[in-house]
Amino acid sequence: MRPEPLPVGVVGVGNHGSRHARLYAEVPAARLVGVYDILPERGAEVARECRTTSYPSLERLLDDVEAVSVVVPTSAHLAVGLAALARGRHVLMEKPITATVAEAEALVAAADRAGVVLQTGHVERFNRALRAAAPYLTRPMYVECDRVAPFHTRNLDVAVVLDLMIHDLDIVLTLIREPVKEVRASGIGVVSEHVDIASARVEFASGAVANLTASRLARDRVRKLRIFQPDGYFSLDLLEGKGDFLRLKPGGVAALLAGAGDIRSAVEQVRLKAPEAQPLVLELQSFVDTVRSGGQPAVSGRDGLAALALAFRVLDAVGKQPVLRTS
Repeated sequence: MRPEPLPVGVVGVGNHGSRHARLYAEVPAARLVGVYDILPERGAEVARECRTTSYPSLERLLDDVEAVSVVVPTSAHLAVGLAALARGRHVLMEKPITATVAEAEALVAAADRAGVVLQTGHVERFNRALRAAAPYLTRPMYVECDRVAPFHTRNLDVAVVLDLMIHDLDIVLTLIREPVKEVRASGIGVVSEHVDIASARVEFASGAVANLTASRLARDRVRKLRIFQPDGYFSLDLLEGKGDFLRLKPGGVAALLAGAGDIRSAVEQVRLKAPEAQPLVLELQSFVDTVRSGGQPAVSGRDGLAALALAFRVLDAVGKQPVLRTS
């Protein structure tokens, strides 16, 4: 592994991109060289805050870095990603990886040709609750995901499946590493021209099932994940970064079937704990470490492609729904 810090840049410093720029300072193995934004005044503002340089063009930034976070609107992911990959730069691409599956395939192919790292920014992979559950996960067979958020005008240009549910689709594909057999879904638009509330049922080749719900019209934020596997049940709160594993005791099922006790005597409660850390900092650290070591990214471009492809299968299953208006 190279001893010197990796020179990195951030392309697109809106709300989330500016967080990338600020948090690179918490990654010792990285050195933030500068930022570029299509709005020069925004780039200059963030550069002042982060004590770095605002570049006048993407090309000039790519001249001086070896890796970039790309945090531009999804419609520009392909163009910016291809420009960086053509220069041999490593790319951390925010989710969704691109606007279409064909674009994602093109981006993955370009990264393969260039021999560089393409990591997808599915930051929930680094959630504290999931990190704590990882040592106990064996063979998930039934998964329930609930992700709702208050209304905001950001991201109304895409369906809630691509905005919110895609996080959980990526998690489900990570938990159940099998081909998807069937997708059923329903959804409706309420305030935007796209689907604002959706539910999906994804069935895998083995019979494992995931049920997912996403809404961006809620009063409060909720990010809950429940996982059932042969030896127990996980209840995870991704918003709080904590959870429990109710693990079956040896002989617990037999005792229940024989009428010798109740469910509380058949399971033991394991409080799930993992070290506190900002998921985005862990994501950036993972990206930098992968580039410096030459390893495989925690969330590859192909992972991003798979999540996007499943998201579009969900949207296909939703079909054409009427768009309700509140006024």
